[in-house]
Amino acid sequence: MLFRIDPTSDDPLYTQLAAQVRTAVAHGDLHAGERLPSARDLATSLEVNLHTVLHAYQELRDEGLIELRRGRGAVVTGHAAPDLTDLHTAVEALAATARRLHVAPATVTALVQEALR
Repeated sequence: MLFRIDPTSDDPLYTQLAAQVRTAVAHGDLHAGERLPSARDLATSLEVNLHTVLHAYQELRDEGLIELRRGRGAVVTGHAAPDLTDLHTAVEALAATARRLHVAPATVTALVQEALR
């Protein structure tokens, strides 16, 4: 898996990394049992602090998406791949409606976050 970060984004780097793993799992690009790069290797390749990657991995561990195993690193868990077909359909419908109404992506995001509370 190729990780990318945007240093100009308002989102913290660890949030960007965690979001990429979540997205890859949701899209089926990462499966149960697959290993993520070691925190040290990922930090080196992205030229970020090791603790940034560890923070992202710890957040994913707390959500149950990965397990952190000494000697094996970060491994995607078996619970990480629910069928999100209905959710993808709903998101596509939401995006189409937002485009039709000319609603800014930031506004759509804020509305979704409010609905999830």
